Amino acid sequence: MTFDISNNSLKLLRKLADQQQFTELHEMCQNFWDETHDQALLPLLALAHFQVGKRAVAETLLQDALNCQPDYGVDEIVDLSALLILFQRLDEAAVMLDQVLLKEPQHALGLARLGYCRMVAEDFVSAETLLQKSIALEPHRIPVFVQLIHLQLSQSNYPAAEQVLQQAFALIERTGAELPQAMLVNQRHQFYGLQLKIWVEQQQFDAAEMWLQEQFKLHQQEQLSELEFIHDLSFYAQLLAEGDLHEQSIDTLREYLKLIPHNINLHLQMAELCQLQGQLAQSINLLRKALKLDKNNIALWVKLAHSSLQRSDQAARQAAEKALELAEALEPSGEKSAVQIKQQLAMARNALAAVESHVQNFDLADTLYRKILAEQKDFIPALQGLAQQQMQRGEIEEAVEIFERIKLLDPLKGHVGLINARHFPEDDETLDNIEKAARVPSLQGSLQAGLFFQLAAAWQKRGDYKKAFELASQGNLASKKSLSYSPKAHRNQCARIRYGFNAELFKHRPDQGVDSTLPVYVVGMPRSGTTLVEQIISGHSEIFGAGELGLIPQVVEGLNRWERHVGSGRMYPDCVDDLIPKVSAGIANNLLEELRELAPEAKHVVDKLPHNFQNIGLIKFLFPRAKIISVRRDPRDIAISNFFTDYHAKHGGMGFAYDFADIGEQLADHNLLMHHWHQLFPGDILEVNYEDVVDDVETYSRKMLDFIGVDWEPEVVNFDQLDRAVKTASVWQVRQPIYKTSKARWTHYQDHLAPLITAANGKIQPDPIEMLSLPQPGFLVEGVELFHQGDLDAAELSFKKMLHHNPEHAACRYMTGMVYLRKGHLPEGIEQIEQALEKTPWQREWSENLQKAYIEVGEHEKAAELESRVAGRQGKANGIADGLNNENQELLDDTAAVSGELVPR
Repeated sequence: MTFDISNNSLKLLRKLADQQQFTELHEMCQNFWDETHDQALLPLLALAHFQVGKRAVAETLLQDALNCQPDYGVDEIVDLSALLILFQRLDEAAVMLDQVLLKEPQHALGLARLGYCRMVAEDFVSAETLLQKSIALEPHRIPVFVQLIHLQLSQSNYPAAEQVLQQAFALIERTGAELPQAMLVNQRHQFYGLQLKIWVEQQQFDAAEMWLQEQFKLHQQEQLSELEFIHDLSFYAQLLAEGDLHEQSIDTLREYLKLIPHNINLHLQMAELCQLQGQLAQSINLLRKALKLDKNNIALWVKLAHSSLQRSDQAARQAAEKALELAEALEPSGEKSAVQIKQQLAMARNALAAVESHVQNFDLADTLYRKILAEQKDFIPALQGLAQQQMQRGEIEEAVEIFERIKLLDPLKGHVGLINARHFPEDDETLDNIEKAARVPSLQGSLQAGLFFQLAAAWQKRGDYKKAFELASQGNLASKKSLSYSPKAHRNQCARIRYGFNAELFKHRPDQGVDSTLPVYVVGMPRSGTTLVEQIISGHSEIFGAGELGLIPQVVEGLNRWERHVGSGRMYPDCVDDLIPKVSAGIANNLLEELRELAPEAKHVVDKLPHNFQNIGLIKFLFPRAKIISVRRDPRDIAISNFFTDYHAKHGGMGFAYDFADIGEQLADHNLLMHHWHQLFPGDILEVNYEDVVDDVETYSRKMLDFIGVDWEPEVVNFDQLDRAVKTASVWQVRQPIYKTSKARWTHYQDHLAPLITAANGKIQPDPIEMLSLPQPGFLVEGVELFHQGDLDAAELSFKKMLHHNPEHAACRYMTGMVYLRKGHLPEGIEQIEQALEKTPWQREWSENLQKAYIEVGEHEKAAELESRVAGRQGKANGIADGLNNENQELLDDTAAVSGELVPR
């Protein structure tokens, strides 16, 4: 074969490739190709296309080059091997390079590339020999040093890695002037990154942090750009996270964010780390701060929309709509190409589609997803969103088709989706590749927990229960590293719930809540069969299944917010005995409004949040006639099912599910609580066993519908055909007819259950309970109303009744002070308000009224000092209310609103 291009030209092109000048390589290769169509150019031309993002073109050129392989010389085959490596066809590349080295054993680049293939195949001895030979032959090739350092690090041979790194730094010093500036900067960062990696893996954090401080000083002295410093800092933070040192990573970023508060990338990285750790509020706050720096940043608005979904549908929608508004206003310019605009528009639309899907506006979300895909058929986020939504809606076949499309674009994401849809890989190689990916460190940590759970499900399906359990155990261990679950705290809280919701409470607090049978609650341990029960009863024409609603936990949080606001020193469940009928009715009616909006025509609406088993006392306090179905299941099967489920829990209520001992204690707490509720509400809770329902679905369906109070409808037994969305971890199971394979699943894992059985049968010994009980509710609310009416003596008496029982109640202390001020007893009033503010210094209006009282008695210095403190806390707070006539308005407003704001709208 005769080549038209000169060897010098090919050497120039290979030098550009070595120096990673891929834009120039692409341009020159294309020009040479247009002039000569010389086949020797094909490997380099394909390499250039790949590196500038034209993968499809590169793949076509690769095939053309492979067809020419018999006519190629050694150098062209080595070029071709690089392309095969890029396409992850390492075995083919290794065979090709072996043949090259038989002909030319001293080919330095061939040795290096074969060394890389051997390293990936974990043949470390051969890899090191090949790389060392390559360096000895051509000691100027910097990327080979990088590979050799990675090889030493993969074997934890830190002294050898450090030695090679110092050689690399010396090479940079000698040859740096000959390198393009961009490559020089890139290589230095690469070696600095490897040095940081060595320090982190050896836990030499002092050395790493001192080096970072020196880099920051260079930045301050304008010898290092902010971009370069942030690159090094971000990489260090990433290494810490990859080593499961997330808190240390966040602390490091937080420290430098104080010094460079305007850097958006720092905000973004810290926000992502906080979100991975379950610190959603902090993550969202960081994104909002970043948006103050760049309010037109579409990517930030998109990120905020996705992050907010876990806390506020409204905030998520606002962020997504803002992103879409900005994207639709973009026009091609020097800064943004038409392709970039198209991409940002897709991101924004996808964020809005995710919001609509989350709030179950499925038709609108479907339209948005399909509009994106009509314009960009391979936009993976939209494909994933649409597939997940179709899973929820029961359109399993289409979901599988979409996951198959994703698999062609991103095999890992595609296979994970297919496993969720119970379409498991049939070959070991795919599962091995997923397992390798699960062990690649990322911001999640040293292991990617979610992938281990997917693998466990796949191996369990194959009947390899030993392998399945090993993988599930690794997923659980990886998850636990970022959890703060405390079984002791849960046990203590359950004890307080039993203590607080007792027969005396319901006897002495009559007429609470509202007389409604609209809500039906299905409760039980997670994975006990609550979703199956809900699906069955929701098949009735008069019953709507709403899924897992967070409304009752939101009431609990609302009560806790109120108690923090008034500084009572109490929390749920202690504070329930202070609710007057008007307030409990307001809370209940607000809940009913939420439920009616979900299904205006339904006679009953089902909330199947499993952990509401802890909240049955509150439910009966608000809805005395509510129907409650408790689902039971063999506790061993509950434990196994939880152990094999990835709840993506971070600092949440599902933190127990990652450890058999924790699951055992949770089972014991559940049993004791349910025993308490059955004693407290005899006959008001229907208990069904999952195994019984599976064995005789019609009998138990009749029993449940009769308990709820509706007539029999045979359609309920066809629950798998019900046209409604399911968002729980049981999404796949409820689309199947009744199956019994999940019964006695624990027998496959019985050798591992000792910690579960020990914990479940251990003696329940919570800490001693000290809980205040009020003789009657509403001392604060009644006192505020009397104060507002001008009956100061009666108001004072009401506040002092509360202070007799709870001397630490800040709001009653404050209002007592306000009564004294109104009566003209200024010193006594000031003393009371000062005591109240010691406990609740954030109360702006209380501070303002104390300041006015200081002025009234001539204590101007104290007034000025207090004003300074308030200004420091409040910053740019709104104007001060005029006059003592408004001194209790904020408290009055909060008191009046408490019945309507405990459930966020």
